[in-house]
Amino acid sequence: MPTPESLTTEPHRDFDLVVAGGTWPSDVSGEVFFSAPAISGRLPYGIFDLGTIARLSLTPGTHGAPPDRFAWRVRAIGNPSRRIFDADPAAFTPGPLGYTSPYGAPNASNTAPLPWGDRLFTTWDAGRPVEIDPRTLEFVAEVGHIDTWGGPSMFGDAVLPFLVSCAHPVADPERAGLWTTKLVPVTTPSFGMCPCVVWWDREGTSVRWWPLEGISFGGSTHTVSQTRDWVVLCDSGNFKVDPAELLGGARTVTVDTDAPVWLVRKDELLALPTGTPVAPRCARVAPPIGHFYARYDDSDGISVVWEGMDLMDLGLYLRADDLDVTGAPVHPASVGLYNMAMAPESILEVQFEPETGRVRERGRFRDAWTFNLQLSAMDWSTEGLSAPTLHHVSYQGCRPGRITRRAAALYEGRIDVGAVSEETPGYLVSFRRPGMEPVCRWEYPDTSELITSPAFVPRAPGTDPDASRYAGPRPGGHDGYVVQPVLSDAGFRVDLFDAGNVGAGPVASLRGAGHERVPLLLHSAWMPTVERLADADRLRFGDELDDARLAGLDDRQRRVVARVAAELDGRG
Repeated sequence: MPTPESLTTEPHRDFDLVVAGGTWPSDVSGEVFFSAPAISGRLPYGIFDLGTIARLSLTPGTHGAPPDRFAWRVRAIGNPSRRIFDADPAAFTPGPLGYTSPYGAPNASNTAPLPWGDRLFTTWDAGRPVEIDPRTLEFVAEVGHIDTWGGPSMFGDAVLPFLVSCAHPVADPERAGLWTTKLVPVTTPSFGMCPCVVWWDREGTSVRWWPLEGISFGGSTHTVSQTRDWVVLCDSGNFKVDPAELLGGARTVTVDTDAPVWLVRKDELLALPTGTPVAPRCARVAPPIGHFYARYDDSDGISVVWEGMDLMDLGLYLRADDLDVTGAPVHPASVGLYNMAMAPESILEVQFEPETGRVRERGRFRDAWTFNLQLSAMDWSTEGLSAPTLHHVSYQGCRPGRITRRAAALYEGRIDVGAVSEETPGYLVSFRRPGMEPVCRWEYPDTSELITSPAFVPRAPGTDPDASRYAGPRPGGHDGYVVQPVLSDAGFRVDLFDAGNVGAGPVASLRGAGHERVPLLLHSAWMPTVERLADADRLRFGDELDDARLAGLDDRQRRVVARVAAELDGRG
């Protein structure tokens, strides 16, 4: 069994869940949101498809569910990209990196939910953050007028601008703004991308940006992290575009063995006019990563949890003619999914000294079973980020049915084929901070199941008037619950663990009342229940439309854009 067929064959739908084991605690509350691509089968690589948002209510009897059931509700991200696509799908040409069209490149916004106070955003590596209403899941606005971003990253000025950004921006609790990135192509000293730090004041409709002087690299900035005083950026190193492959040739580009890290003082940036180059402090760390999380308190240094992606090449995806690493044909339901990890993966805590560039390890863990360190759960309150206690990680296990022979040949000499020939269990593991010592773990031995993005839920959040809204009475990651979704062809399940002892097993489980199945899910995030849409000055789609951006469209296409603008801006 590779991974569940339902990852690509099942549609997103609303349904209700029931308690299927244990007793649901009375002190768990709020909502868990999940981002996902709506895999349509049109794209060669399904994770670039247009986005959806799912919401699991942790309180029974809410969002239309009966009193003894829990609501799972899903909506397509109804941003301008999705609305124009739905109005004129024939205009969109599929390719390995998503869709192109006369309207521009759509913002799929399919990767991660970003709760921020009483507001909710969804994100993607190739688009601006998108705000949605956490109550209705309807589109609200995109972040920042494109002109204030300095224009698109590439492909010209269009109705749907192509903006290479990051999937994990970070909200600054003391400055009431958002730190993210923009990548700009450069040709010196060779072709690559220059990363820019981007700042958005959450109350406005413009952003500010500063290019990192002298930096050119070939990867992506999947994550941004922060301390109180520093922005932390990195070349994730595990997703690289191969131009020869895009032109129909064989892939030859491979992931790096280490990655550059760039550190910039926040106050240094904010004191400069937008567009001013800034010189970062530079370091390197191994292995490459997708996700990293800095401790907010930097009084004794910049301490970062580094979730390594050893031999995880997200540029590789499964094709219909592929054989897996055991020699069997790739399962048709896996076509279009990414090639999974080809080695056990590392998790480490590192401390950066920005003035010297020195990197000091504070703890590292890697074992034969640590395959596909995919996603993690942590306390996102300011107090929890300042003094973290536990960091929870889901490992999906070794999946030879999702590792191709083509990938093994590309990484010959770097991959131990014998070590990836058998399926292994998944695990939910808690690591102690600092030091990344494994404290406890829970095994998922049924390899027909695939655990996906967990979320930490604080116990009784918001009860201390002197603490931040997301903080429980004892912040840090140990006092509360871990929500662990389980994808399976036998039906979707949600296991709930005591965050202080996940090794004891779930305290309760939810299952779809009709054994409903759920397709591929990516990142998750918890937030308290919101009663009303926050009041703010927001960008209107129509505010970005001008003659230059409409110039490449015919009359019918212009009518499509006008109709979408009228719908979104409340004029029709």
